Amino acid sequence: MSIQAITDTKAWQVDLRPATAQDFPAIYALFQHILKEGLTYSYSPEEMGEERSRHYWMEAEGTHCYVAEVDGKFAGCFALRINRSGRGSHVANASFIVHPDHRSKGVGRALGLRAIELAKSLGYKAIQYNFVVSANDVAVRLWKSLGYTIIGTMPAGFQHPTLGLVDVYMMHRYL
Repeated sequence: MSIQAITDTKAWQVDLRPATAQDFPAIYALFQHILKEGLTYSYSPEEMGEERSRHYWMEAEGTHCYVAEVDGKFAGCFALRINRSGRGSHVANASFIVHPDHRSKGVGRALGLRAIELAKSLGYKAIQYNFVVSANDVAVRLWKSLGYTIIGTMPAGFQHPTLGLVDVYMMHRYL
């Protein structure tokens, strides 16, 4: 699947496909980079070693991982999974990472749109993001533009490396 992404200065072709085992080294390297940045995920690089990261992104039961490529290069990915089991199993959850070289090029939007499509096709009724750092303005704006609303706030729930304690949002979208 390809999506045309348009920024102020250029149109980008974002190609999306299911991740394979060969994609994991790029996923892991990017995830570790993002964890070291410390701006969006609560996990530390040490706690999310290679095996735990592989499970998180690709191997956990019911997980569907998709890769985005721009000009044939790895640009990011998402993993869609069940948010809660049992009577909460109709709600999906997803995690996203975008490579710094491909930010502000529509990759996040393409991944977000594909996650919505995939969740619908799998029979989910909604998607919920449990941990969106309020200081991550780009993500908050993106999710709102894709129809998500903030349904809860955890005050001072994230230790931002430069801003100190900031709020965390729970965001939701019906499918």
